[in-house]
Amino acid sequence: MKIVNSLYSSFKNEEKEIKYSYRLTEESYLNGQAFGIEVEKQDIVDGEVVAIERDYIEKISNIEDKVRELLSLIHNYQVSPVHLVDILGEYVDNYVVDFN
Repeated sequence: MKIVNSLYSSFKNEEKEIKYSYRLTEESYLNGQAFGIEVEKQDIVDGEVVAIERDYIEKISNIEDKVRELLSLIHNYQVSPVHLVDILGEYVDNYVVDFN
């Protein structure tokens, strides 16, 4: 897996800082390429990472622009790893035809 692009966001509340990383990934698949998305959330307290959550959807589409749009969507709405599949599941189901 190769990381093609990364987007970041963070915010602070009274207790901790929360950092999100949104990554567009690429891997070889069926004599071509497939693009996926990884989301990571870090909880930081007093400068130290106290928790990390991560989820990944591989092989969403072989059309990079489609997956870049999804990456932008989840970045804009600060989607957490816990909700990644809930938000993108229907898109992923529809994009499976791209591999035909």
